[in-house]
Amino acid sequence: MQGRSSAKSLDRPEALETSPQLQRFPEAYPQAIRQAQVAVTAALADGCKLLEVEFPTASLASVPGDAEGANEMTLSMGFLRQFCRIFQTKADSVRIFFPDEKELQVAKRGLSSKTAENIGGDFDVTRFNLDYLTKPTGLLDLGIDINKFNLATRAQATDDLFIIAYPHFNVNEMIAVEELYSGAAEASGVPIIVFNGELDRIRSGYYPSLFYPKIGRLAKQFIPKFEVCYYIHNFKGTRGGVLFRCYPGPWQVLRRQGDDLQLIHTQETAPSLKDVALNILK
Repeated sequence: MQGRSSAKSLDRPEALETSPQLQRFPEAYPQAIRQAQVAVTAALADGCKLLEVEFPTASLASVPGDAEGANEMTLSMGFLRQFCRIFQTKADSVRIFFPDEKELQVAKRGLSSKTAENIGGDFDVTRFNLDYLTKPTGLLDLGIDINKFNLATRAQATDDLFIIAYPHFNVNEMIAVEELYSGAAEASGVPIIVFNGELDRIRSGYYPSLFYPKIGRLAKQFIPKFEVCYYIHNFKGTRGGVLFRCYPGPWQVLRRQGDDLQLIHTQETAPSLKDVALNILK
């Protein structure tokens, strides 16, 4: 991929403390990563098996697409490496699936670029088990997978956690995640964490079911099973704001007033993005 950018490093998180209290919106990425770690730790302790972590990567006030897609994946890779520190003591039993074979190589070895020296390579030295979801070809975009393999067979008996790294570039990536769940994780009870998978695209009907029937089934049967542990979605415009959640706390809607954020609404269940934009913020 072209035009990737290097991710900034984050501070090492301090000892984790879980709390059901209302969390404040993070001021910077180190705080956001720490909040995500706390939220996931609490959700795993509560027995959640499908967990979602989602936040923008260009800035905490950005939306998907503000940075070029490959750059967003590079940034997600760096943030994922920081997030995974909470699992460092059991890294040998954690399997991280990158979107495809090429992204796995970028995570392990980096990618040469004319504009930057160090791109990717965040997992060049690690005890985590590294794997990939798909092996794309030109035919895969047409729904013809000549390199089809059973992802469930890649799981090992020693795995006790699967982390899925930013599976949003191709619709087949989340289809593979569902296959991993139904073929291995569901029966074994191994939790799956989807990190920056942009699952809202599937929830919102971005992919029409007529043309993407498998994604339509995911939207109805698989995606609703996820516990949204950490979530930031920004709304731009004259009445911009943020939808924010940090498990086990409620969903918060905050209105932007200049450089400040004002909490204007909370609720226990997730509101739709349409409801936040058209009703709560306005």
